[in-house]
Amino acid sequence: MKNFPLNSPNLACSLVLATAVALSACHQAPPPPVKIKSVRVMTVGAAATTESRAYPGEVHARFETLLGFRVPGKVISRLVDAGTVVKRGQPLARIDAADFALQVEQSEAQSRLATAELKRYRDLRSRNFVSQAALDMHEATATSARAQAHMTRNQAAYTTLTADRDGVIAAVLAEAGQVVAAGQPIFRLAPDGEREVAISLPEGDISRLSVGAPAEVNLWAHGDQAPALTGKLREISAAADPVTRTYAARVTLPAAPMRLPVGLSATVRFTSPTTAGATFAIPLKAIFQTAKQMAVWKVGAGNTVALAPVSVSRYEGDQAIVTHGLSAGDRIVNAGVTLLTASEKVHAVEAQQ
Repeated sequence: MKNFPLNSPNLACSLVLATAVALSACHQAPPPPVKIKSVRVMTVGAAATTESRAYPGEVHARFETLLGFRVPGKVISRLVDAGTVVKRGQPLARIDAADFALQVEQSEAQSRLATAELKRYRDLRSRNFVSQAALDMHEATATSARAQAHMTRNQAAYTTLTADRDGVIAAVLAEAGQVVAAGQPIFRLAPDGEREVAISLPEGDISRLSVGAPAEVNLWAHGDQAPALTGKLREISAAADPVTRTYAARVTLPAAPMRLPVGLSATVRFTSPTTAGATFAIPLKAIFQTAKQMAVWKVGAGNTVALAPVSVSRYEGDQAIVTHGLSAGDRIVNAGVTLLTASEKVHAVEAQQ
């Protein structure tokens, strides 16, 4: 080591430089600490979820009857209106019976004439003045005349249309003054008894439902606060409607009132449980939309986050139903998802599941 005299200028410079380096090292600021973000974290549960589907419908009677006259004619009176409660045998409408009365008079006159001719031929046959073949011909003529008279009397009775069972007139299809054909519908009768709701099922839903599936039916007229009626899917049409491409279905209401008004609007809801753990309901705010697909931030070991793609099947209110990408017990971020980066360490604040 080289020695300098105490009063040497080189020694003085070395001391000054060493002092400056020491002072600069003492005043250097330490690096700032890394700020850890706080995020809200939820644990994905494994509870089973339910799938609910609702369809609009209309109340009908289980069996509805179209009532019409058995003979043609002009309607002269309609005795009931839509919504009228009727009894079996009660007159509903009448057509003009004048022509039928003339036909009855004519057929009865022919029947009397044939009966008188038969009586004379029997007397002549008893004295052997006519052959048996001639008598047989008049026997047949008299029988035919009596049958014709009986048929015209029946047709005259058909001019009054009566209810064939107890029920309610659901619709009026003809008015007084209208000329109708035999069998043309005049009324639609909803008999007393079981009620059901007619609905239409889209093509994609018929495979999810089967005959006998339970249903809840809410009648619009009763309001949202009224208890739902219990129903059961009774039938699904085997062919789709050519216009709407939907399948007609009927939901029976065994506990409904016997005279529940037909034509009421209703909502039919089918609820079916899904397999436990197969789907998960998470808040919409937990979804992070990437350029390719939707994802969530999973919190792993050491509270570091990683982006995990997920598949969403549908949305229910403020929740998303996830079918792929999650497992029971996963911890995901459900608030502040847009402020995170991959492999970032966070401070996890547990939220209610």
